[in-house]
Amino acid sequence: MLLSFIRDAVASMFRGGRRYWLWLGFLALVLLAGLVAYGLQLSQGLIATGMSDQVSWGFYISNFAFLVGIAAAAVLLVIPAYVFHRKDIKSVVLIGEGLAVAAVLAAMLFVIVDLGRPDRILHMLPVIGRFNFPQSMLAWDVVVLSGYLLLNLAIPFYVHYCHYRQREPNFAAYFPFVVLAMFWAISIHTVTAFLFSSNTGRPFWHVALLGPRFIATAFVSGPALIIIVLQVLGRVTRYPIPASVIDTLALIMTVALQISLFFVGVELFTDFYNETAHAASVRYLYFGLDGLASLAPWVWTALLMNLVAVVILTINPLRRQLRLLNLACLLAFAGIWIEKGMGFVVPGFIPTPLGEVFEYTPTAVELIVSAGIWAFAALVFTLLAKASIAISLGDVSAERAEGEGSPVMASG
Repeated sequence: MLLSFIRDAVASMFRGGRRYWLWLGFLALVLLAGLVAYGLQLSQGLIATGMSDQVSWGFYISNFAFLVGIAAAAVLLVIPAYVFHRKDIKSVVLIGEGLAVAAVLAAMLFVIVDLGRPDRILHMLPVIGRFNFPQSMLAWDVVVLSGYLLLNLAIPFYVHYCHYRQREPNFAAYFPFVVLAMFWAISIHTVTAFLFSSNTGRPFWHVALLGPRFIATAFVSGPALIIIVLQVLGRVTRYPIPASVIDTLALIMTVALQISLFFVGVELFTDFYNETAHAASVRYLYFGLDGLASLAPWVWTALLMNLVAVVILTINPLRRQLRLLNLACLLAFAGIWIEKGMGFVVPGFIPTPLGEVFEYTPTAVELIVSAGIWAFAALVFTLLAKASIAISLGDVSAERAEGEGSPVMASG
């Protein structure tokens, strides 16, 4: 029965209409372009990127930090679904966990491409390499990301398997793992924040507020993406998306964005009211140093996007208009991506400990490789969502497989 479930679930991923195959084809082309660019990076080395001895983390790690937040945001569906027994949210929680799986895989890939040589990942494996656990914060990050990935694979696998056999999942059997996943979701972004803040030689990162700020931004960008994704799935499939789910996520996103902007204000006050040499990175980010200010336009744009988004979300009549809500989601998603990515990772290296202002700009290779990884994440989520929806709707089940000899997939 288990092999039949896996076979039918995989088969359902590759059944669909013309739009579905065009979408898969587009993602495959972008992924292929990313592989070609990565091949160029492997042949030339990291010199093909804009990174250097002065700025050793760039566009790749920026995306890594952002995607870990997207993965952690799945807990915003898990808690109301399994703890407060919200049936409306429980109907989409597995889709959220599929999004978490895609985000974690993409985050891991960004770390691998940042290593330069993929074989260096062997140094991080226990027994084979020197894992340095628990001394190394990077080792902690490997543990929490791997564990979170396994939890978000195992729980939906069990629930979907029960749905496939048309029986109710044993809540007592998997609820302990759900509780573990809730705390684990917070841990993955907290540990990622510690990975930065533990660098005492980088004053821009070495702040106690970094962990809470990471969590707050995750609870903005994650719900923003989930809201958009759920609406798309509601339009291209027969799967019902309750409006109450969108309302709940929008409310969470509103409060999180308000808190996030408050944190930004607190940090700016601390750095600029009595400015010290440690505020040099912040000054570079917002105003530039020595006539160099390549990131300033980006961070001011991000701040403006977040401010517009928070106004729309805070005013209840505006937030309840779907078009304005979607606009706020897009603005907040882009704003957090800029602020938490390039606006956070790169300024930590500028100026250098010697006071040198060495700017960083991602190359075409980095941009194409990154696009390929994002396409991979979208492809993984698309396939997982396709199987999840088919099983949840009963279009793929053990009874239908036995009666018809092959799985039946919903159109779309």
